[in-house]
Amino acid sequence: MPAIPTPHKREKIMRWPHYDHVFFDCDSTLSTIEGIDILAESAGKKQAIEELTKAAMEGQLGLEDVYAKRLAAITPTQAQIREIRQAYKRNPVEDAPEVVTALMRLGYNVYIISGGLYEPVAEFGVHLGVPRERIRAVKVEYDQLSGRWWDPANDSGRDVKYMTFDEGPLTISDGKAQIVQELLGDQKGRSLLVGDGSSDLRASRAVDLFVGFGGVETRKPVLENAPAFIHSTSISPLLALICGPAGLQKLADTPHADLMRKAFAHVAKGALTFTDERISKKFNAAFEAVSARTS
Repeated sequence: MPAIPTPHKREKIMRWPHYDHVFFDCDSTLSTIEGIDILAESAGKKQAIEELTKAAMEGQLGLEDVYAKRLAAITPTQAQIREIRQAYKRNPVEDAPEVVTALMRLGYNVYIISGGLYEPVAEFGVHLGVPRERIRAVKVEYDQLSGRWWDPANDSGRDVKYMTFDEGPLTISDGKAQIVQELLGDQKGRSLLVGDGSSDLRASRAVDLFVGFGGVETRKPVLENAPAFIHSTSISPLLALICGPAGLQKLADTPHADLMRKAFAHVAKGALTFTDERISKKFNAAFEAVSARTS
């Protein structure tokens, strides 16, 4: 990590603002998996679907060009879609549950916006503590006349087939900004979005700060264009950006003290980089000031 800049003696140390509204992507940001890839594997089409997903996430193909194709190729059952819920819960990004819990404890507004399927994303989000009304993902419809629809004992959705999905902002590459704006409404406060893909990067215009996350996959367009980027497998450095280095210290006397120390340690080791020099200078000055007081 480059040396943390030291402010001129006469220069007032810049304060790092906190972000009241925090928007998370789900796949490869809160969870280490891509839900669509789990479905593809169950259908024996893992490689082909993964290639489409990667092209969409890196901006080589529009999400609108691949969304319908992937689901049509897999034609999952309702039971298979429900199984993604457990896959998400088994594979959280390092420290993601703890970060969400800490933010909720500190009074921040936490949201999840995902191009994944609503049933599993919503259950995973609620499991993390995010209110259901602050979770947005893509809803699907099932062919209720497929499988053993007539059998009252068949209530698990085991053979009820996917039919179609609700097209909307989350099924196109440049739609997340609209969802951010709808969720924010006329609420006051600064906003931050964290994600790994090109659709997240495109939504940066709707928030005050976009943070790229490379702990699962490092997408080159996101790395090169995100104002701030997290390089660690742990998402804990995000706390330093959301709360500010000084605000993060509020966790010192809480059950999240270890998480606070981990976040500081990762930042000190270079887990955060910036493409915006102004933001870099402002954050590093604030981080240095707090480090000096606590050393």
